[in-house]
Amino acid sequence: MTHDMTVYEVQCQAKGWLNVAGVDEVGRGPLAGPVVTAAVIFPAGYTNIEIKDSKKLTEKKRLLLAEVIKENALAWHVDIGPVDEIDRINILQATWASMRRSINALAIIPDAVLVDGSPVPELHSRCTSIVKGDDKSVSIAAASILAKVVRDSIMVEAHRTYPVYGFDGHKGYPSPVHLKALREHGPCPIHRRSYAPVAQAALDFGIP
Repeated sequence: MTHDMTVYEVQCQAKGWLNVAGVDEVGRGPLAGPVVTAAVIFPAGYTNIEIKDSKKLTEKKRLLLAEVIKENALAWHVDIGPVDEIDRINILQATWASMRRSINALAIIPDAVLVDGSPVPELHSRCTSIVKGDDKSVSIAAASILAKVVRDSIMVEAHRTYPVYGFDGHKGYPSPVHLKALREHGPCPIHRRSYAPVAQAALDFGIP
């Protein structure tokens, strides 16, 4: 397992690219709240068998590992792609923009970048996209953990402001509870107006 999660980092470092950044996002699918991305650079040879795809970890474990990641990383950064940016340029472009900001804000300029999913335009000249990368790269998995911890905390805080939607439970994803609340109360300021269920709810409530 450890070897599998470091194979991409090892391949880069064998070419002399020692500072390898893993990049991931959380929050492309929700109807509300920001998209959050993170970038992490570990020292060459770093391994941790507990670091894995954030979706496969409990909330408590993610919180613990987030501190471990910050303590052991050479550099890390989390970027928040706001709702207005998502609505203005669409979720894919907003995710890419946030990923670029995460990379550019690192205290160390990466020699290479590993990104989860599909290629990201203008991200880095030495960028490798890895399908299901959070299952295959310790750096990407670490980035997914940091991003999820931050996004979840944002949505828990949003629940305090807009309790009728249940953001603390579904974190803005289109669960039955969320969709029901959207139909009953219409959208709030952190809903993504460019998403069809939100646009329909705004129309039903006569909200411009």
